Amino acid sequence: MSPTTHATLAERFSGTALDTRVMVTRSVRRSLRDPEAFFTALMLPVILMLLFVYVFGGAMRTGTSYVDYVVPGLIVLCAGFGAGTTATAVAQDMTNGIVDRFRSMPVSPSSLLTGHVVASLLRNLLATFLVVLVGLAVGWRPTGSSLSWLGAVAVIVLFILALSWLAAAVGLLAGSPEAANSMTIVLMFLPYVSTAFVPADTMPSWLQGFAEHQPMTPVIETLRGLWMGTPLDHQPLWAVVWCLGILAFATAVASMLFARRVSR
Repeated sequence: MSPTTHATLAERFSGTALDTRVMVTRSVRRSLRDPEAFFTALMLPVILMLLFVYVFGGAMRTGTSYVDYVVPGLIVLCAGFGAGTTATAVAQDMTNGIVDRFRSMPVSPSSLLTGHVVASLLRNLLATFLVVLVGLAVGWRPTGSSLSWLGAVAVIVLFILALSWLAAAVGLLAGSPEAANSMTIVLMFLPYVSTAFVPADTMPSWLQGFAEHQPMTPVIETLRGLWMGTPLDHQPLWAVVWCLGILAFATAVASMLFARRVSR
């Protein structure tokens, strides 16, 4: 490969990185300009934490302190709420004409979706940080080592990225922001039918199989094992497989849908 080709590739990469940074900044500022939705996305998981710990926690039998059990599930639930925001934002961009304006500029096409996804990751990590702080304040006492915490953070980042790309694909598929928000209800509902709030063996027998083998459960059990020392078994492997599978599928579908929408 000639030096000229290397220079051209470097310039393209630099330009794409700059465009992506601009789009991330745009998405973050857009969130801050809608403080009601932004603070709802941040505070709802915290409110649910207090609700489950202080209202429902006394009736739950998980074999351990309920706050120690429920924090990983609330972090996953938090990512589901954040996905709804991402899907709505992508759908708004696809319906309000802003994409046509970007197409008339020297802007990398991939930077628009990447900007939404990275902004979603930042919002969800902030919400996760708040959940962790509130959990510590109400009695959550993780016993994991520093290495376990690094592993838990890596799983959270991978899970949020997968869910954010899936939400972007939903936003492209939906015909309106309202439809996109409705379509992401499944992502918000799945944690309830997992081991997020109660063990699977407390559920009806016909529901236990689904709760144990859906994608949310291995992520939750991996976080629970890393933080609280519960048996991990094959859960980390399944968590990574599910996340990478969803990520690969979602990025491929989102890229295809975006290319189809902007070529019209």
